[in-house]
Amino acid sequence: MQTTTVDIPTSDGVADASLTRPDGDGPFPAVLLFMDAFGPRPRLVEMAERIAERGYLVLTPHLFYRAGRAPLFDLSRLGEADQRGALFEKIVPLIGALTPDVISRDTAAYLDFLAAREDVRPGPVAITGYCMGGTNALLAIEAHPDRIAAVASFHAGRVVTDAPDSPHRGVGSITGELYFGHADADQSMTPEQIATLEQALDAAGVRYRSEVYEGAHHGFTMADTPMYHEQGTERHWVALFDLLDRTLPVN
Repeated sequence: MQTTTVDIPTSDGVADASLTRPDGDGPFPAVLLFMDAFGPRPRLVEMAERIAERGYLVLTPHLFYRAGRAPLFDLSRLGEADQRGALFEKIVPLIGALTPDVISRDTAAYLDFLAAREDVRPGPVAITGYCMGGTNALLAIEAHPDRIAAVASFHAGRVVTDAPDSPHRGVGSITGELYFGHADADQSMTPEQIATLEQALDAAGVRYRSEVYEGAHHGFTMADTPMYHEQGTERHWVALFDLLDRTLPVN
């Protein structure tokens, strides 16, 4: 397989992204990989490659492209608690700038980019998202239900808030299938918030699975952070591929 950097025109500029392509001519079903807050880096390429091994073309857009091309941050000391705090001071405003409207417009650009490629199979795509990327993946399928067949969201935070545009309030538009892998004891997605999300999904008649990964902390799939949880990460792969096999089969 091959991973290259591509540029995607958007309504606000140009988004840099990595494109991981299986061997062969295709066309391949496409998966969007929505990053966590630390942004594009080798770990995300590893994850994209694992998905591509199963026959999917994977596009990993730099969701913070408005702030500059990746990498935006020095992640060499990510394992040090004080350094993580300083890093998040830079990251939090960028997360806040990704409003539902921004995510909707950006996702349209990513989908249009994929649809224009001859090596991408026509039809809907799937999204797998991590941390903030999981939340944004939910917003994406709410905005483009006819173009996204499924979303897998792992250790997402702030899916349920008091805001009028909280992600959980928009699930009524979804026609595809969802999977949520929640981190255990995650302050950004408490048991009460998980219950509220599930009630909203049930009321809207959305097809979904929602599971709590016991012993796994927020960020558990990211092997380059102290939050990594191997058992939870392997469970996440099983859940993701089960969802893809059913909703976006390669053959």
